[in-house]
Amino acid sequence: MSAPRIRPATISDIDALDAIETAVFPGDRISRRSFRTLIDRPTAETLVIEADGAIRGYAMILFRAGAALARLYSLAVAKGEAGKGYGKALLAAAEKAAMDHDRILLRLEVREDNASAIALYRTTGYRNIGRVADYYADGMAALRFEKLLRGPEAPDVMTPFYEQTADFTCGSACLLMALARFRSPNFLDPLWEIRLWREATTVFMLSGPGGCEPFGLAMVAREHGLEPEVWCSTEEMLFLETVRDPEKRRVMELAQTDFRNRVAAEGTAVHYEAFDLDWLRARLADGHVAIILVSGYLMMGKKVPHWVLAHGDDGRHIFVHDPWVEDEVGETVADAANIPVPYAVFDRIARFGRSGLRAAVLIKGNLLHV
Repeated sequence: MSAPRIRPATISDIDALDAIETAVFPGDRISRRSFRTLIDRPTAETLVIEADGAIRGYAMILFRAGAALARLYSLAVAKGEAGKGYGKALLAAAEKAAMDHDRILLRLEVREDNASAIALYRTTGYRNIGRVADYYADGMAALRFEKLLRGPEAPDVMTPFYEQTADFTCGSACLLMALARFRSPNFLDPLWEIRLWREATTVFMLSGPGGCEPFGLAMVAREHGLEPEVWCSTEEMLFLETVRDPEKRRVMELAQTDFRNRVAAEGTAVHYEAFDLDWLRARLADGHVAIILVSGYLMMGKKVPHWVLAHGDDGRHIFVHDPWVEDEVGETVADAANIPVPYAVFDRIARFGRSGLRAAVLIKGNLLHV
């Protein structure tokens, strides 16, 4: 028997694909016409696994333009071919295809009664992110799964990860990670998280406790022995676009004025210009890290400013620690640490608000030797 091989599907494979589809799925099938369309579509990729001259299964992946995720639209193994590893091989090939298209997440839906497929996804690192009732034509619900794709080339992680313990402490959590890398791992503690947040907060945001801004983070970083540098695309006060309460606005402006005055007094370098990827990649190559402002909407579906820590680069991705772990949907630290973000995606998310604010706090220093 010949070893199975995986290759892109061609139009000449449609008869075999249609036969597998008809035999495996009682309903909700991909039609011959759809196979033909999707095989030729640049935003889709169909892979087949072939053994002894016959197609034993296929996987179809869809790529939405401008998104950082791919969708496993369908995966099927021919009748009588279960247990030979074809499904697992196709799934691995689909993940590689997604990464080759600069996607960092692969998502899928599976019938709630398809125990074997659910077992495959769970054992290969997928997590359940939801359930959709009446998803299939016969009324069966679908379970939704996703996996953060990393690949074999992730750089060594020299920066410890820290999960924020409050909704508003992403900035101080990133600062803790930088302190743990360059000063001491003893900073990775909720007491330090809240202390640094208190020292760097803008006091007010839209509601509830406030978040951190770059000058406050830089000020606190220097006070705790780090060498920071501020990059900000505007000289205006930050995060005031949606603040309507005059008192909140007044307090935020005073807090930010104080941060800027103290940063200037300390001699911290400030650049009122937008950083770019070349700048960030060069700094990461020098062994530095950067606390980067990103769109919370694009990262976690919330229209809030959010801070992540950029710490690595592999030639295609910026690797970040995102201190926000969505426990309510089953995320763990493994889902939020060392996330590979394709350059184009990172460039898109590393801005906030209608003005496209760019802000970063570069933390320079030599690695901690213990």
